[in-house]
Amino acid sequence: MSRELVDRLRIPWEHVEEVNRLLVDGQAPLIRSLLDLVEKYGGVDEINRMAEEARALPGLIERLRQQGSPYLRDLEWLRNQRDRGAFVRMEDYQREILGERLQSTRFDPRLAVTLEISAFQYFPWMIEEARRSIERKELMPGRFIRVRRMKESEADGGDLLAVGAAVQIVGASYVETLDTKGTDGSNVHLGGPETLTGYFGGIGEPNEHALQWVDELLYYYTNYGVRSVLNINPGTVLLGYLLHKMGIDIEFKISVYMGNDNPYSVLWTLIGARLFSRADGTTPLIGFNFSNSVDNQTLELCAEARRALNLEEIVRFEHHITEAWKSIVRQPYNRRQELVEVAQHVPNISAKHEGGEVEVEEKRDHPSDVLDYFMSKEDVDSQGLMPRLLRNYLDKHESVNLTARALIGAGIPVIAARNLHGEPA
Repeated sequence: MSRELVDRLRIPWEHVEEVNRLLVDGQAPLIRSLLDLVEKYGGVDEINRMAEEARALPGLIERLRQQGSPYLRDLEWLRNQRDRGAFVRMEDYQREILGERLQSTRFDPRLAVTLEISAFQYFPWMIEEARRSIERKELMPGRFIRVRRMKESEADGGDLLAVGAAVQIVGASYVETLDTKGTDGSNVHLGGPETLTGYFGGIGEPNEHALQWVDELLYYYTNYGVRSVLNINPGTVLLGYLLHKMGIDIEFKISVYMGNDNPYSVLWTLIGARLFSRADGTTPLIGFNFSNSVDNQTLELCAEARRALNLEEIVRFEHHITEAWKSIVRQPYNRRQELVEVAQHVPNISAKHEGGEVEVEEKRDHPSDVLDYFMSKEDVDSQGLMPRLLRNYLDKHESVNLTARALIGAGIPVIAARNLHGEPA
């Protein structure tokens, strides 16, 4: 390999300085508009203070009580079940799978895989999932992905508050999906199937909607403590980097809808995360969802780049293991065996379950469908679909536990809801 050729790739310092001059020019229109939004919410310190106060569990419970929320009783039940140790402990779950082999199995905590479920649309679903987990001695996920309309959740008897409280009670992380996105009508050229090719460039955040995304993020951050959101567009990824660089403690995960399907697209995003990281090395990019088409070699190459940029412990690779039966991938789709193989040497992976098992889904009268995520609760109820959507969700929960069993059987630890099941051994 020619050293001279490799050296041509080095970025000259004067080019870096050009970028810095643009960023610190307080009057540059692109930067000024972002600063104005931050000042609208009171500045960095006030924004973080408001978010911390809004996120506090006692405050969430009190707000639900003041609203007379129907979800308060279920939250109290969930906390009581946690406190009395009703959920299976991780060691017992492992022992049921490994038997006598548990004594000789040495789990590497660096390789622990986070169990993830999507989409967790309605708070009562977690309660049904918890009841099933207690009855069958199953694991609750360690990560929940939400795709419900934020304004609808906010107005639904405290659903948004209840979810924020529930994940703290069970000891899991979660992500919300903001309403500001191309499918909200902002991309005026997108419609139904007749405009399908318009989606090929991504659903997008056209024109002024990137800043509207920031405005919406800061609203839910300061009023509900929602810290982690889905990110679907290169522009809002950059804006997320800049918000965090200023000192606002938001996080985001990159969606499968961004279509990162090769190591170079991932490298570009990771380079941005490193360039805009804080002095302590932290970045708001905490999750990275790949395109469904990636293979293990791509995951391995991306892991090398992530490690080289000192992001291995910060940026989780979120990989779809199962997918919705309809409207997103060709079926059958199940990547569990590939996960078991790659998770033996690639750390910080999240196993995302967005569908049930192939043999289960194909027999359902209403199999899981990504398009269901975009239905209003009013439409769901009017069509009598809620029991079927809950059934789809519990099918995904079953897939979560099948993945957990496969990983543990291969000597790979898993991260479930920590307050319910304990830390991975």
